[in-house]
Amino acid sequence: MEVDSLDRLIFFEHARKTAEAAYAANPRDADNLTRWGGALLELSQLNPNESQKLLDEAVLKLEEALKISPTKHETLWCLGNAYTNYALLNNDMGEATSYFVKASNAFQRACDEDPGNELYQKSLEFSFKAPELYAQFKESGPTTSGPSATSTKTSTKKKKNSDLKYDIMGWVILVVGIVAWVGFAKNHMPPPPPPPPRF
Repeated sequence: MEVDSLDRLIFFEHARKTAEAAYAANPRDADNLTRWGGALLELSQLNPNESQKLLDEAVLKLEEALKISPTKHETLWCLGNAYTNYALLNNDMGEATSYFVKASNAFQRACDEDPGNELYQKSLEFSFKAPELYAQFKESGPTTSGPSATSTKTSTKKKKNSDLKYDIMGWVILVVGIVAWVGFAKNHMPPPPPPPPRF
């Protein structure tokens, strides 16, 4: 594991534990549930062996936050990212497509709640392109029906598939990381200075 990945793993594991402790004190805090879901979403990318389990937990936390605050755009956006990850991890095109549709719906709701947010707009635009990219990714994979013309062609296809997958996952991770970091920073802001004395 690279140093950067290790730092991110430590950061998001700390964010998860902090959110879990805060949940024990106040289980109705939608902001905290969103941070918790975002941290779990990030951890799902950093820990491939437990990716599905962490993703399932993230969706549960985000859905719980939406039960408390149904119009919370940050939560809707994170949920859209979680559904996108579900789709990308899925090998069945039909199931993947249904997750892409859920992601688009979540991103659309986030855009409706915060229309000026460019990140939400970009996520929505990507969600419309994602099924096509996913299909291209699956189609360009190595075929099992016969031998390929050359091993160079196969390795080039594998590299392109790998690059596309990592590009998509990289953007998702980056965006989720930014949202989690902003949420974490908002939660730990210093108190405002006292007002100046009046004479």
